[in-house]
Amino acid sequence: MSAPSRKRPGPRPVDLLGPARSRLRRYLHDLADLVATDSGSYSPDGVNAVADWVQTRLTSLGFAVERIRPPAADGPPVAALRTGDVLVARKAGRLTEADGGRRILLAAHMDTVFEDGTAAERPFTLDGTRAHGPGVSDDKGGLLAGLTALDLLQEQGESPYAELVFLATPDEEIGSPVSRRITEEVARGVDHALGLECARENGDLVLARKGVADFRLTVTGRAAHAGIEPERGANAALAAAHLVVALQALNGRWDGVTVNVGVVRAGHRPNIVCPEAELRLEVRAPTATDERRARRAIEEAAARPAVPGTAVTVEQLDHCPPMEATEASQRMFAAAQRAAAALGFTLGATATGGVGDANLISGTGVPVLDGLGPVGGADHSPQEWLDTTTVPQRVALLASLITILGDGGNDA
Repeated sequence: MSAPSRKRPGPRPVDLLGPARSRLRRYLHDLADLVATDSGSYSPDGVNAVADWVQTRLTSLGFAVERIRPPAADGPPVAALRTGDVLVARKAGRLTEADGGRRILLAAHMDTVFEDGTAAERPFTLDGTRAHGPGVSDDKGGLLAGLTALDLLQEQGESPYAELVFLATPDEEIGSPVSRRITEEVARGVDHALGLECARENGDLVLARKGVADFRLTVTGRAAHAGIEPERGANAALAAAHLVVALQALNGRWDGVTVNVGVVRAGHRPNIVCPEAELRLEVRAPTATDERRARRAIEEAAARPAVPGTAVTVEQLDHCPPMEATEASQRMFAAAQRAAAALGFTLGATATGGVGDANLISGTGVPVLDGLGPVGGADHSPQEWLDTTTVPQRVALLASLITILGDGGNDA
């Protein structure tokens, strides 16, 4: 006879709502503490102060916490950048893989876009049911919602999973240049990932995010005296101008794909036929297939410069993979919809052009559902807000999803 399964029914979503509501006062107190700490991406001490706070909370919940100090970034646009630590915490559950237990990753970031001093200039405030302050929505409200959901499950004595992994990064707002490798390594060992960015302003979760690729195109021409013998030159600036028009014309060729030439540099003196020019452009695309199509089109345009005697080289500088809506992530969203319905609200999903750590996790092949924090908006602005009435429902939803996904019940 085989050994009996260690599975048992998890808590119903509605049973988690009351305990989530009882945590709202503490949540707001803790959120005020986090928002009062300046933790811009370029402020490693501030980010590490947040990491200290998160580590204390996770340790109290039985997690083994590792702090990783990444090496400085070694390439553009942030050469020699130092950031705060990456925090990776792990907690084993009561299930094994043989029992159907799954490894669940919760991912958030500790950095904000704001400079040191912003927390003092614009401190945490409550205006009715709306909280304001730097990072209140992006991402301190979501980070704290994840910790609150874990605290709720701890109190309930629930650990229906093989392992929980909590990842908090220090540099998401600048493209995760130093934490990317760590994020990808952590992601490769899990079965499902839940992104703790806050929900969209209408309450939607995020099911897909576009990928981003940055390119540099260098146009080489031939210098000549512009007044005496211009015919001996090959004007790289003119070739670049034609190329800008051709590249911008790619917009609209494929659904959801955008191409933007954001930087144009050419020449040094007006009396010299321009010998060199540079274009910097960004491509955003919803799928890897679309990315490949766009790159081929860029290379084809570069292979046919409009000015005789010029040549163009194409270099890809950076790439963040798309977070695509897969069958597995669609099943995760369906489970979230059922849990939300049990909690008394409807749940939608959307795709966005913004990127985040969820893209990197998805790029490893792990199904991801993002936007599981409370409802917020006006990110990166002085008007940033968080709807505190959504905190209990979203915490209960997150805790429910951990129990649903953790025992393999959503695999079918």
